[in-house]
Amino acid sequence: MATPSNFNIRVYGLLFNEQGDVLVSDEERFGNRFTKFPGGGLEFGEGLTDCLKREYIEELNQNIEVINHFYTTDFYQKSAFDNQDQLISIYYVVKPIGVVNFKISKNPFDFNRKSAVFQSFRFIPVKTLSENNFTFPIDKHIARLIKDTFTK
Repeated sequence: MATPSNFNIRVYGLLFNEQGDVLVSDEERFGNRFTKFPGGGLEFGEGLTDCLKREYIEELNQNIEVINHFYTTDFYQKSAFDNQDQLISIYYVVKPIGVVNFKISKNPFDFNRKSAVFQSFRFIPVKTLSENNFTFPIDKHIARLIKDTFTK
């Protein structure tokens, strides 16, 4: 196994609505479409929850409260975008502060093609959540953990 030259730390928020649905992000970047949980990369000098709050403001125009830690990657995962990076992903349960400010789509990849960023958000019921809803291995793992945690 090649030695990665960098650690890529990612922070994600699991936002549930009153019906027990979890928010997902559909995105198109680098010519690829993927579905993941909302969040993104930790910047140097930034704390984990500060990163997550920043990402929610940048991507969803939504202030959030971080409720609790849910999961940190405990297995090796190479980055899908850079072979030399090892991913470390941290997931928190979050809730919106105030009124939800972002557009909620019904369909996957419901992009505004006039925008510079191709990203849309939708809720998936936890009872029907599947690893097949997600593109990346860690998010697939999180989908299984959510099902195990919230459907018992």
